[in-house]
Order: sequence, then structure tokens, then C-alpha cells
Amino acid sequence: MATKCSKCGPGYPTPQEAMKGPREEIIYVPCIYRNTCTKAPDYLATVDVDPKSPQYSQVIHRLPMPYLKDELHHSGWNTCSSCFGDSTKSRNKLVLPSLISSRIYVVDVGSEPRAPKLHKVIEPKEVQAKCNLSYLHTSHCLASGEVMISTLGDPKGNSKGGFVLLDGETFEVKGTWERPGGAAPMGYDFWYQPRHNVMISTEWAAPNVLIDGFNPADVEAGLYGSHLHVWDWQRHEIIQTLPLKDGLIPLEIRFLHNPDAAQGFVGCALSSTIQRFYKNERGTWSVEKVVQVPPKKVKGWMLPEMPGLITDILLSLDDRFLYFSNWLHGDLRQYDISNPQKPCLTGQIFLGGSIVQGGPVQVLEDQELKCQPEPLVVKGKRVAGGPQMIQLSLDGKRLYVTTSLYSAWDKQFYPDLIREGSVMLQVDVDTVKGGLKLNPNFLVDFGKEPLGPALAHELRYPGGDCTSDIWI
Repeated sequence: MATKCSKCGPGYPTPQEAMKGPREEIIYVPCIYRNTCTKAPDYLATVDVDPKSPQYSQVIHRLPMPYLKDELHHSGWNTCSSCFGDSTKSRNKLVLPSLISSRIYVVDVGSEPRAPKLHKVIEPKEVQAKCNLSYLHTSHCLASGEVMISTLGDPKGNSKGGFVLLDGETFEVKGTWERPGGAAPMGYDFWYQPRHNVMISTEWAAPNVLIDGFNPADVEAGLYGSHLHVWDWQRHEIIQTLPLKDGLIPLEIRFLHNPDAAQGFVGCALSSTIQRFYKNERGTWSVEKVVQVPPKKVKGWMLPEMPGLITDILLSLDDRFLYFSNWLHGDLRQYDISNPQKPCLTGQIFLGGSIVQGGPVQVLEDQELKCQPEPLVVKGKRVAGGPQMIQLSLDGKRLYVTTSLYSAWDKQFYPDLIREGSVMLQVDVDTVKGGLKLNPNFLVDFGKEPLGPALAHELRYPGGDCTSDIWI
């Protein structure tokens, strides 16, 4: 294995080498108690995913945070494959930003990978004092050895798409990555590609808009994001803002893993579109819609039309397949992107959702389905919620799925999720012809956690994965 060589740092030299990496044995999953009936801190769960283990598909360790109502969100590493050439670096800390409290937890996963322990707590007052930013979202490690975290707002809950920069060794807050006064009007996710001197960030909404739930009137008022922001990677400033046609609430963004590639995809939640962004012939950046999930006309729901609500996307390490989840409709999809301009649907599976038979929602008109899907029952557990966060094995053959989006929206759209807890599922992937099939032997039921039903969110492997590693 490449990572065993004497002069190598963390991760793998290329995405192709990463695909040859070892099979995942454990997964770290942030679990949230905010907006549930349990008054306990969020915690980091360690899940055994080794089919040879007697503890397969069980939570084997729980690391509670010191405070209540953090709403742990999208974690990242102290270092990753962007630092592969630096033998002094080691991937041994998981950085956990909190969406609501704006705390940052640094977790030691290197000493005992199966039993992580808290290494450091960065209080929100330090972030606010040095950056005037709050409501932290996505963490990425940089080739400089630093860690960067995107934000949704300022300390008062107004929208502000800035970036907090941490020292990757001491985890001190260094300040903002962007130049003073240069934050984007809204923030959410980001991905960088140094070979093209570019970073692109996305938009959700101001924290004050989304913190307590979703109000359709806020969409009409233009309070949700609909743009991509293109940044000069070296100058740390916005050089282009791309309006998205049919692109309401652009959330997760992924460049192709090939570091030479000047294109990628973003999932737009509310409009349920996949947009391809790319460097054009003029050397600037453009965007085009390449997938549209049609809404369903419904009765018994908050609106007369229900969007799919694309909430997470990822790309396989060989850049062949695109996966995304429709949290409301309830399906997980696989597209062949051999031709990135024309993705081809090759796999689809329903894992719960809002339109299951026997539920409160009646589908009146459906451009895709002939009948409403049946509820999903795995090992005797009826799945509440819909597929949300996804993570792919390095070899591309297994997809792991959790069902919680954000506790306030979970409570609004899937009350059963709050009462019964979320689940973690595993889907087998056909990487030759395409196709998705549920593994009936895998279920992590977070409804049976010791302190009460919990909301499981994002997924991370100790050795890195296709949504946290960036090659340069």
C-alpha cells in the first residue's frame, strides 16, 4: 500500500490508489439530541461495519460532548490526502463543527480509533472575536496543514458566507481565510481545486431564517440561496458569482476527484436539480442543469407539490458515478457520469420517504412512478425519515446512508424521526453495470440508544473517504 512508504503523509497519492485501500471497519457518526425529547449532549458514535465482527452494525462507542444543543454537523480531518507528500503529518484528529452553538470539537481518533476521546474544545466566543462568524458547517483540511470551516452567518444570525481558519497542529483560531470584508452573502459548503486556482462555495440561508424550521414564505421572499461563488484560491477573494437557473438552495458541492478536472456537480435541494459547473473556453466558470427530479403533485402535505429535496451528493473516486439522496421523496439514486454533461440514471432505491403507502400523503400526479412505494422495514424496524447523508466505500461497492437532515427540519417534516430515532443503512452497489440493492442484514437503529432516540447525521471513515479527501 502506498501509505506504508517511509516518506508519505496521510491518505493516498491519487484517487485511484485510494480505491485500493483497505475495507472500512468502523465509521464515525455525529448523533444529535437537539430538538428531541432527550436533554443530553450530542455525541460521536463509533459504528462497527466489519461483517466478520460479532459487533457488526452496532454502536461500539459513544463520545458525548460537554454541552447541550450544539447540533454537530459536517466533520473533517486535521489533515488528509492534500498533505500526502508531508511525512510529518498524520490523520489522527476529527474536527467537529457545531451548526447552532458554533463550537468546534477536536476529537482524538488516532490513540484509540475504536474509542475516540475529546482533544480540545474551541469556544464560540473565540471564533466570534477573531472572525465575526458563527453557525459553522463544513470542515476541510488544506495542503498548508491548516483546517478551514465554512459558516452560514455572523454572531447575530445574519447571513455571512465566511471561512474560519484553524492551525492544524494547535487548533488555534487564526482568523478568516477570506480577506477582511470579503465574505460571500450566504454560505454552506465548499470545495477547492488548487490546480485551477479555484474554490467554489454554495448557499443555504441565514441562520435566523432556517434555525427553527422551513417557511415557504421565506422562499418567495428570496431568503434562500440560489448562487455559486467562485473564489481565487491564491488571493482569497470572490472572482465570479454564478446565478443558478432552477437552482434553489445549492447545498453539497463536489469537484471531480481527478485534480486536473475543471468541473464538478452541486445538488440544489429545493429545486431538486443537479447542476454541473465547469471552466469554459474563456477561462471563467459556467454552470448548467444536467438532472431534474420532477416534483410530485400531492394531497395531505404542506404544499400542493412535493420536491425530491436533494440533500446530499457524492462522486465515486474513479469519477464514474454520481450518487444523491431525495430526502422527501425517499429515494437514493446512482447516475453514470462518464459523460458529465449527460448523466444517465443507472440505479434507484427507495429507503422510506414522505410518499410511502399508508402514510398521510396521497400522490395525485407522478411523472416517474406508477404507484407510491411501500414503507421500508429492515430487521423488523420501520424506517422513519428518508435517505439523507451518504458515504461510499473506497472501492465504490458499498453506500452507507443515514436519515436525519437537521433537527429542526426533521421535527417539521418527519415527526416520527424525532420519536423513533434515525437509522443507518447499507446499500450494495453494482460498479460494473450500475444498480443499488439494500443489504438486509445491516441496520443501526439509533432509536434504541441508551439515552433515547438520536438523530444520526454524517459519516466518516478513519482513513478518509470520497467527501473529505481532496487531491492537489
